[in-house]
Amino acid sequence: MSVAFLADKTQSKISIKDLQNAASSLGIQIQDAQEAEDYLHLLQSAEAVMRQIEAEDDYIHPVLSPVTTTAPRHFEEPKKEDNPLNAWRHRFELVAQIPTSTTLHGKTIAIKDNISIGGIPTTVGTFTELLCADGHLPVSPIDASVVSRVLLAGATIKGSSTCENYCASPLSYSAATGPVHNPRLRGYTTGGSSSGSAALVAARLLHGEDQGPCGETVDIAIGGDQAGSVRIPASYSGIYGLKPTYGLVPYTGAVPLAPMIDHLGPMAGNIEDIAMLLQVMAGYDGIDPRMTPESPLRDQVPNYPKILGDFKTRILEDGEGFGSGLKIGLLGESFEVMGLSDQVRDTVLEATRRCFTAAGAEVIDISVPMHRQGALIWTASTRMSMSEWACQGKTSGFLSFLPPHIQARWPPDQEMYELITATNPAAMNMMLSGQFLKEHFGPSVEAKAHRKVFELRAAYDRALTEVDILVTPCAPTVAMPHPKMQADAEGPSSSVMDKVSVAVGVTTNTAPFNVTGHPALNVPCGFGWDPNHVEVKLPIGMQLVGRRWEDAMVLKAAAVFEQGRKLAP
Repeated sequence: MSVAFLADKTQSKISIKDLQNAASSLGIQIQDAQEAEDYLHLLQSAEAVMRQIEAEDDYIHPVLSPVTTTAPRHFEEPKKEDNPLNAWRHRFELVAQIPTSTTLHGKTIAIKDNISIGGIPTTVGTFTELLCADGHLPVSPIDASVVSRVLLAGATIKGSSTCENYCASPLSYSAATGPVHNPRLRGYTTGGSSSGSAALVAARLLHGEDQGPCGETVDIAIGGDQAGSVRIPASYSGIYGLKPTYGLVPYTGAVPLAPMIDHLGPMAGNIEDIAMLLQVMAGYDGIDPRMTPESPLRDQVPNYPKILGDFKTRILEDGEGFGSGLKIGLLGESFEVMGLSDQVRDTVLEATRRCFTAAGAEVIDISVPMHRQGALIWTASTRMSMSEWACQGKTSGFLSFLPPHIQARWPPDQEMYELITATNPAAMNMMLSGQFLKEHFGPSVEAKAHRKVFELRAAYDRALTEVDILVTPCAPTVAMPHPKMQADAEGPSSSVMDKVSVAVGVTTNTAPFNVTGHPALNVPCGFGWDPNHVEVKLPIGMQLVGRRWEDAMVLKAAAVFEQGRKLAP
């Protein structure tokens, strides 16, 4: 390893004690005086390099410069009465001054609050005091790649949508601004961590464009997905939500949870809008290290709306069904996971067999025994380092462009512990378990888990040589009530375990495909109920999983399912 230069010893405050403390933390004692003096000089030189870079002006990549909009970028926090679902984080309206296409013209969109929008704060669902010392949230100097793309495609961004605290919950109770409510039943989860995005789109489906009991809504939204955070809220809310193939959509400008599992994806009320938004979002941006030589350049992105439209309107031969030639595999192990309710299991199985078969597709049972280990592999391959990326803002080790305005408090202190424990103990568990696992297991087990990811991917790939699409339940239950977040006259708030236990197993069927990178889409397939509100229909979702880079096939399969529902209602 090279040394940039040797610093002037007299200009450094680094002492022998600092050196010995650093050595001691590694279990080393430097006893030779000359060795200590030499290593001290090298330490002082390293400090001088970092101080010099720290003092330099930051660099904003020109590709990420905010798109010129028709009006200044002003924002406000929504009033409580205008935000009944608590789904909006900041309100504003952005329209590109000179759009380059009309693909999304007339569409309103919400952007998850972990994605940078120029001139707007990004809170990642957490508390202002954990993001800044003076109480004034810093605004983003950049537009994330997907933000500039939707603006230039003619969309109107109506605001940033609430997300869960540090994006670390598959349910919707943990945001610093309070729980996000399911549009179908107040006080019940809408799923997370893209909770606000799902709620705003689902409310539009329920109430149309008129501002009803849910307030202002949107046509489409962008969410983030590290373990199911697009698909799970889509399932609980009754909308479509796609986790694209890993590397298809750039993550640049979004706050990471772990680079290997970071995805951004479209959320919408129908598959046509999913295809349209995916078309706009997808393609290499020249910055994101998650994108590989497999990632298409912008002009090579498949025309998903046209592919879907041509498929739906094609002329069928005599005797040919709409889904003829499509082979669907019911992934057996996914119907045996812990916490899967009978009504979800039965609804997904029945809907898959009835609707796909009615449309002419073939439905078979298929087994991937390693699916049982999927959530474990996801955990072991990410948990040790997750808080470094999500909470500390650590780079991935590859050349990265992290949001420059996010400077979260680190290391944790008592105030941070109490704030996070009260709202999202899963995030505090992420920090505590990460520290513990590093000390007791080290990088070798994490590296082994990464190798197991390749094995898991190969297992799904083998299954996808036998069928075109794998079907699993998405969320394992219908929406459930939020935990009790505040003490009142009736008793204390929910305990740490009460808050965490309701989320245990929620992502068992979704998280594996974040590490393997396969495209996965939630498709609404029926309704269930909560015993305390049997009069309310609560959505159930199935997950369609396709071969990597065959996102279009997943959309086609969803179209076949829709056609089957019409033929076999």
